[in-house]
Amino acid sequence: MAQLTCQDLSVGYEGKAVLQDLNFSVRSGDCLCIVGENGAGKSTLMKTILGLQPPIRGKVLTGNGLRPNEIGYLPQQTQVQKDFPASVWEIVLSGCQGRCGRRPFYRRAEKQLAEHTLEKLHISPLARRCYRELSGGQQQRVLLARALCATRSMLLLDEPTAGLDPKATAELYQLIARLNHQDGITVIMISHDLTAALDAASHILHIGQTVFFGTVDAYRTSPEGRLFAARKGGAAQ
Repeated sequence: MAQLTCQDLSVGYEGKAVLQDLNFSVRSGDCLCIVGENGAGKSTLMKTILGLQPPIRGKVLTGNGLRPNEIGYLPQQTQVQKDFPASVWEIVLSGCQGRCGRRPFYRRAEKQLAEHTLEKLHISPLARRCYRELSGGQQQRVLLARALCATRSMLLLDEPTAGLDPKATAELYQLIARLNHQDGITVIMISHDLTAALDAASHILHIGQTVFFGTVDAYRTSPEGRLFAARKGGAAQ
C-alpha cells in the first residue's frame, strides 16, 4: 500500500498552475528524488504535499499509517534562518512539538527522542552550541535531526546539500542513505545533483516540459533522463 499518492494533482499559486495532472505514488521505504530545471515547480510540489499550500486541483492522499502531520520536513534555508540564535538542543527538540498535542511542555519521552536523534546523527557534542556558530554541514545535520523528531516514517528534503562543500555534501548523502536503507525511513528529496540523485534514489520524478515517474533504471533510458543528463554532463549514463 502506498504511503503517499498524488492523484491528478495540479499545483501553483493564486490559481495559476505551474504543474498539472501529476500522478505518482510512494511506498514505504522508497527514496524518490525529484529532479528538473530551476523554476519547474519542484518546491511548490513539495509544499503542496506538506499541506503548506492547497492544490489547485487533484488530491494528495496518505496511507499505510502515515498521517499528514507526521512528515518530517527539511526546507531550503534562508540567510536569516542560518543566523538563528537558538541552541542545537532547542532546535532539535522543537521537532517534537507535533507529538505534544495541546501540552505546552515536553515530556521525558520527547526529550529522550531528541537525545537519541542527536546521537544517531553524531551531533550530541553540539547540543549546547549556538546554531548560528555551526558550519553549513553541521547546521544541516541539526535540521535533519529536527525533521526526524517530527516523523516516524517519512522525510521530505528540499535540496538538503545546497551550499555545502563537497565533503559535507557526501557525508549528508551518506547519512540520508543510511536513514533510508537501514532505518526504513521513506525519503522524498529534491536534488539539483543528478549523479547523487541517481545513486541515492529508488525512483525518479522528473519535472519539466514533460513529466517522468518511474524507477532509476527506467529513467536512465527514458527521453527525459537522456536529455537532462546531457545538459548535466552525462550523469545518467
